[in-house]
Amino acid sequence: MPRTLMMSIAAVERDTGLSKDTLRVWEKRYGFPNPVRDAQGERCYPLDQLERLRLIKRLLDVGHRPGRVVALPVADLQTLAEHSADALVPLHPPGAQAPPPSAATFLPPTPADPTQSADTPWVAEALNRVDAHDVAGLKRILAQASVHLGLAHFTSDVVAPLLQAMGEGWLRGRFQVPQEHWVSHCLQQTLHSAIHALPPALPEQAPRVLLSTFPGEPHAMGLLMVEAWLSLLEAQPINLGPQTPLWDLVHAAANHHVDVVALSFSASAPAILVQDTLQEFRAKLPPRIALWVGGRHPLLLRRPPPGVLALGDMDTLRAAVNAWRTHHPRQTG
Repeated sequence: MPRTLMMSIAAVERDTGLSKDTLRVWEKRYGFPNPVRDAQGERCYPLDQLERLRLIKRLLDVGHRPGRVVALPVADLQTLAEHSADALVPLHPPGAQAPPPSAATFLPPTPADPTQSADTPWVAEALNRVDAHDVAGLKRILAQASVHLGLAHFTSDVVAPLLQAMGEGWLRGRFQVPQEHWVSHCLQQTLHSAIHALPPALPEQAPRVLLSTFPGEPHAMGLLMVEAWLSLLEAQPINLGPQTPLWDLVHAAANHHVDVVALSFSASAPAILVQDTLQEFRAKLPPRIALWVGGRHPLLLRRPPPGVLALGDMDTLRAAVNAWRTHHPRQTG
């Protein structure tokens, strides 16, 4: 009889975006997950629990609370996922206030055209390529859309609604995790190419903005989308990627001589990460370095910590960049 494939707690953390501490707390509080122990006494998780954790994480990302969903059986989770996918469309039109479920975005991009949706030809054709498992075809469609629309419209009218459609499709069972992974990879390649094709910003009027997330916040797409918008705003984004430890962020801010550190938080991030760790990080940064945070976490929307600027949409990001320029006028002479 074949041995059941098991995943370490570190592998589950990387796969789901749920921190080790969160998994341990749920185990004690809700009785799930229910890991076994290996010969060294370390927690190991069977694949059926990993799939259930993925579904729970997705439900958390669209606004459900752990106390409601963690202990539910898989059948109830799937039913709730169906209802959640239905609710996403009328409540959160693409490019409006809700981030795509498949990416923890720094900001929900402001659409260049509010009528754009997942039904537009570019997005519809991209989804057809995903259904057909046509990686080369998707790369071709994305490259054409990027050139035809330009980076601003491509980010808001293709990337954001495509990610949202992928998230809704995952909830409904249309797409599987491997499809999400290669779609994300294709989007990242296209965005990187478009960003690198932009002319460099003028250093005197371009704030240096360090982008990252704290450990436990694994999604990179939101950071890349904000990198694109900052580049269009003629700032100088420095994208470290996700999950940078606190002290490494402090050192990177000093080493890169940045003016701003910008962090992303998903809606399901633990409150202690948003409150205590963010306050600790603010205290470790020099006062001259601004701290911006984005995402849809309720604590940030209600009451960000002192010394932290919460950005809710692209207009506030643009305003923040312009305010920096106002307070740092170009030196002449």
